[in-house]
Amino acid sequence: MLHRLRPSTLAHLLLLAVVAIWGVTFVLVKDALHDASPLLFNLLRMTLAFIALAVINYRQLRHISRQTLFFSTIVGLFLAAGYQFQTAGLAHTTAAKSAFITGLVVVFVPLLTAIPLLRPANAPAPRWTTAAGALLAFAGLLLLTTPVGTSRQNLFSSIGFGDLLTLICAIAFAGHLLSLAHTSHRVPTAQLATLQIGVAAVIMAITLPMAGRPYLTITPRLLIALAVTSLLATAAAFTVQSWAQQHLPPSHTALLLTLEPVFATLTSLLFLHEHLGLRSLCGAALILSGIAFTEFLSSAAPLPAHPS
Repeated sequence: MLHRLRPSTLAHLLLLAVVAIWGVTFVLVKDALHDASPLLFNLLRMTLAFIALAVINYRQLRHISRQTLFFSTIVGLFLAAGYQFQTAGLAHTTAAKSAFITGLVVVFVPLLTAIPLLRPANAPAPRWTTAAGALLAFAGLLLLTTPVGTSRQNLFSSIGFGDLLTLICAIAFAGHLLSLAHTSHRVPTAQLATLQIGVAAVIMAITLPMAGRPYLTITPRLLIALAVTSLLATAAAFTVQSWAQQHLPPSHTALLLTLEPVFATLTSLLFLHEHLGLRSLCGAALILSGIAFTEFLSSAAPLPAHPS
């Protein structure tokens, strides 16, 4: 049935499925953290994803240059930092909030390209729409992460610890995207995709003791979460997204990717019974508006989005 579809139609469907999986992973990981410590979960997830990609791309991994290893290490550092802060933050905040805050990576990337040293060669300087989108998203972030009745004096100090960790995760993922934009044309795709995840797994193993004594209880929900996040949301999603974006206009890709926190919110409501209050919903709407403003009204060439 699928082989009869036009490539663009199939690309829309597959990318929508990927975005839905990314949204669901916030809830799966949140639930699985009852059975595994955050950093240990990340280590298991990334190790499984690396093994899967290494099996798929083993022919391309026979000859790896020093340049490939160097660039993959840099990209892997940012990738590991993003996942470590995201999962650690998810243990202290809701799945919906984590998804919306992580989505700010779309705003941080063009903001960081205002620095000439960080700007990729094919990306123009950000326009005023980037600053406008950032202001909308920042206002939404404050509404989403601060409780009702927070005074102006305590506005920033009242942001939750988990929300703050997730905000750092979004900045790390923005660094990951920018490093990819600088290096992807210099390194074979299959090697970069596999090695960056391998490097991330090594870094996660090194930093594992930093969060205290890890714990692990093998349960069905943990195994499901590991299978979905490592095989579907990482290994398969990287492959599908790379193919789909060759057949889709950037605006269509951006629109589909903004649905990720929406899927996360719906899933958290259905399975974890997490509710966003009116203030948080308004904040979420402002964040989505800021993301859309940045994506659709910017003249800059969009960078590849990062899987959550």
